[in-house]
Amino acid sequence: MQNLKIITSILSLCSAMVFSQNYKTSSTALKGKEFPKVDAEGKAQFKVYFPGAESVILEGGDGMQNLKAAAAKDKEGFWNISTPPMEIGFHYYWFNVDGRRTNDPNTELYFGYGQPTSGIEIPSGEDFFFEKNVKHGKIVDDALNSEVTRGKRNFKVYLPPNYGAKKFPVLYLYHGTGEDITGWEKQGHIRNILDNLFAEKKAEEMIVVMDYGVALNPEEEKMPDNSPRTVLSSKNLDKILVQELIPYIENKYETNGKKAIAGLSRGSYQAMLIGSDHPELFSAIGSFSPVIYEGTENQPFKELPISNLLKSKQKPFFFIGIGEKEEARFFEFNQAVIMYLNRNRYPYSQYRSPRTYHEWLTWRRCLYQFAQKIFKM
Repeated sequence: MQNLKIITSILSLCSAMVFSQNYKTSSTALKGKEFPKVDAEGKAQFKVYFPGAESVILEGGDGMQNLKAAAAKDKEGFWNISTPPMEIGFHYYWFNVDGRRTNDPNTELYFGYGQPTSGIEIPSGEDFFFEKNVKHGKIVDDALNSEVTRGKRNFKVYLPPNYGAKKFPVLYLYHGTGEDITGWEKQGHIRNILDNLFAEKKAEEMIVVMDYGVALNPEEEKMPDNSPRTVLSSKNLDKILVQELIPYIENKYETNGKKAIAGLSRGSYQAMLIGSDHPELFSAIGSFSPVIYEGTENQPFKELPISNLLKSKQKPFFFIGIGEKEEARFFEFNQAVIMYLNRNRYPYSQYRSPRTYHEWLTWRRCLYQFAQKIFKM
């Protein structure tokens, strides 16, 4: 009987060791933290210390399929959560602790859903956005004072590895709703993506300006947060980019005059609006997970001057990308743009990201594809 107990204990210990070895600490965990962990099937484990809590529930957004998983509390005050397999990609999440939204103290915080939010990466097996042993560009902080919004506007600028050796084209790049200018740097891993592409000679080196996607003056800020406000903000962004930001960038940085514009989700609308409004300025337009605001059944592009592309002598290259698991509404927006371009025989490049939702792996892949196709001439 004693031998049986010993054997059982050994088997249990071995099982626990195998279980532990199958999980690896998430790339989003803070240095020195063991959790959250992810295994090869996309299952995740969380362990958080809320000793005084009565209830802890894991909640998440896109890609986590609105997952809600209850936690079990151990005698030391730690709450342990294991999930079923989750979708590949980057996912925001948080804990509902006795009814209060609380971030995971073990992870990096990313600006999403309008506030600092925890994130977890479910590996896809790709490494195109990993830091590698190549020449690195750098991201610098910059700002200008805008007459349109009557205030200071912050933005980030990626400078390629060989900046200083010659003049470069510029990509103006926008984030999505609820995010800010840190999105492409932190969640998007833009520096790694571009550094790797340039090292492999797959793309032309470029400067990238990551502008803030909200442009309202103090009176307009008081408007309700709905689509008309977004359209107004985007039209203001058009003025800021053309009248203020482009002149500022071209005066301060080593640019060669070539420009492209792109964005994700709400930023896709802004890129399409500004690019269509000024087709003579941009050689390429990138729409990642396209969104169209204030359209009607009869006038889907009521507030999007896409028809200008047809009238212009300059025909910007048009790229449209989407995750194959995104919500139906994004496919409807995507299809509306494609049908219009097909009907008017306007050339475009379409990309569909395998197995991804409306999240950052989709947009990293879109940038990876788009960057290889622009500034070639």
